[in-house]
Amino acid sequence: MKIKLISVKKTLAPVFLAGLIIFFMITVTIYGQTQPERPITTPAPKIDSGGSSTRSTGGARGERVGPDVLILDDTDYKLAPRDVIEVIVEDAPELSSNYTINSSGMVPFRFLGNTKIVDMTTDEVSTLIADRLRGRYLRDPKVYVSVKQYNSRTFFIQGAVRQPGPYVISGKVTLFKLMTIAGGLQENHGGTAYIFREVKPKPEKLETGEQSDTQKRLKEIVDNAKGTDPKTEVVGEPDYELVTANISGILRGRLDHNLYIQPSDVVYIPPADVFYISGEVKAPGQFPIRQGITLRQAISLAGGPLFKAKLDKGIIFRTDPVTGNFTEVPVDIGAVTSGKNPDIPILGNDVIWVPNSALKAIGATFLNTLIPTAIYRIPGR
Repeated sequence: MKIKLISVKKTLAPVFLAGLIIFFMITVTIYGQTQPERPITTPAPKIDSGGSSTRSTGGARGERVGPDVLILDDTDYKLAPRDVIEVIVEDAPELSSNYTINSSGMVPFRFLGNTKIVDMTTDEVSTLIADRLRGRYLRDPKVYVSVKQYNSRTFFIQGAVRQPGPYVISGKVTLFKLMTIAGGLQENHGGTAYIFREVKPKPEKLETGEQSDTQKRLKEIVDNAKGTDPKTEVVGEPDYELVTANISGILRGRLDHNLYIQPSDVVYIPPADVFYISGEVKAPGQFPIRQGITLRQAISLAGGPLFKAKLDKGIIFRTDPVTGNFTEVPVDIGAVTSGKNPDIPILGNDVIWVPNSALKAIGATFLNTLIPTAIYRIPGR
């Protein structure tokens, strides 16, 4: 009996081992099938302000230095202060370098010294450098000049446009062209464009570095558009002036409102202002401000007054744009809508209140109760 038991164990051992291996393989297979497949990740495309995209190649090579340059005329680009150029001199790497044009339009070229190149094209600068190097440093120099950064022709547009951001544009730029380059206006655009323009600081500011509340607010808007650290304080930095343009007039063919935009200008197009109507009107709510809208038109947009409205006691709650305080403007809505009183312009954030007449409300309730009851009691119904 003992010998038979040993024989059985020897027979079952290989079978048990094979079964264990098969069980392990099935378990691993099932586990692999139940694990979610890891997604293959690729670098997200970098979207530049001009609307085009480039993918990162793992380094500075292939990545864009700035937004695309838009050429609006058929002339070559003229260099200006703050532009960065790259100079490559063949067979003379010691002379090849990047240079920033200073405020005077000068560049400290190696071997040549300070050279004025403002308002010149890159081809003209290449010829200038080659001529000065020929015979003095090289027999037949070959010079290549390109613009590395177009810092002098940057325009900024923010607000209710489809593609806000900085744009580098060569040529004369008007407000209408800049809005078109930025993808056009959004549907909720306002009727006025605000242009923040740098001006030379006043003498008293150069001494104290102080700014008024208005100048601080303008600086905050400009810093947000240009990506400047708002905590940076520079004594003697430029002031800003505010220029406004009527967008609605431009879109209607009033080209006198189509202003020229200067480099470094920040154009802000706010969303359209709104006003509110509440109380006894058929469709109370929020409505967008259109240029020249009046109280009579506003009441019409709300579907007109209800029967129980007390039109002679209307109120317009108006917000002071400077202090933020509310003021109450009494208005006889009935007299305005009938033409007895002059119409009233509606401003942004106005709240038009059409109150309830207690006497009319009681009369409306009485009529709404009595008439259906009388009709119900008519014989034959």
